[in-house]
Amino acid sequence: MKFQRIACIALVAIPMGRSMHAQETSAKSDPRLEGLEAFEARVHESEGGKLNYRLLKPLDFDKQSDKSVKYPLVLFLHGAGERGSENLRQLIHGGKNFANEDFRRRYGAFIVVPQSPADKKWVEVPWDAKEHVAPEDAGETMNLVFSLLEELQEEFPVDDARIYGVGLSMGGYGTWDILGRKPGLLAAAAPICGGGDPAQAPMMKDTPIWAFHGGADPVVVPERSRKMVDAIRAAGGEPIYTEYEGVGHDSWTETFNNRLLWDWLFAQRRNP
Repeated sequence: MKFQRIACIALVAIPMGRSMHAQETSAKSDPRLEGLEAFEARVHESEGGKLNYRLLKPLDFDKQSDKSVKYPLVLFLHGAGERGSENLRQLIHGGKNFANEDFRRRYGAFIVVPQSPADKKWVEVPWDAKEHVAPEDAGETMNLVFSLLEELQEEFPVDDARIYGVGLSMGGYGTWDILGRKPGLLAAAAPICGGGDPAQAPMMKDTPIWAFHGGADPVVVPERSRKMVDAIRAAGGEPIYTEYEGVGHDSWTETFNNRLLWDWLFAQRRNP
């Protein structure tokens, strides 16, 4: 078994124990959230409840005269430290990458970034466990994510063959869960420092996957990604795996700054 290991400087994980009031107050003055006005604040409502989210439309989308043009969509699931109710801090990691004008011109996609409530997870499983069994039901928050995607597909010209999933930490768990729970929904996925249920590997083997993890991650141990990659390969899939040697929990900064990831992601199409 071979893993791609990349040496880089270890980064410090963001504290997650602060009160929600402190988080919401700091979000308004966080420099990482400056210049993200293009993300429209929205609320999705369904029988299952409400879900705050931000939506970034393709550059010049409203001026597009050809209404038959369809666009890819990226679902980005944030980590535990970005949960809340202010519908903002979920953009702390990755927001500026997606909002960058060069990125938007190169890839021309809808970017949807829901925010998990403070007391919820994308998938209700323990993060510090060495393994878990996928819950039978997706759970309240993930079911809202699924209905949100359906709503966006009805409202906007989304290319159903080019829906992508990206998630970090808690969102990495959520991305793995989608891959196993809804095979065929995603054209490709990039789960970052998360973990899934290896028993679901046969459901994922036909989806292009590029997983990332820090080799020294003390929060979500790298074995979580390694086991998923091994299981998918054993099932006949060909996932790509990058492990950053010596890096802790923050394996997303290096990943988001890697244009090769985005070129690879947007080149994938779901088979009929």
